[in-house]
Amino acid sequence: MLKNFFLRTMMKAKGASNEQINLILRVVEKNPELFQKITKEIEEKVKSGQNQEQAAMEVMTAHREELGRLIQ
Repeated sequence: MLKNFFLRTMMKAKGASNEQINLILRVVEKNPELFQKITKEIEEKVKSGQNQEQAAMEVMTAHREELGRLIQ
């Protein structure tokens, strides 16, 4: 619960709508292990010198099918 509060607050500060926030939280709750894996992969790319935005785009693209299944 507390984690969801912090995620919701952070996303709200970034300008996400309530609908977007709810979708993201639902998807994360369905498969938290996938999001831990995605986070780790992004962190590894950033540590190797890639900027965070580019690293996130590459990792999310690589997991596009899995994410799509969770959203449906």
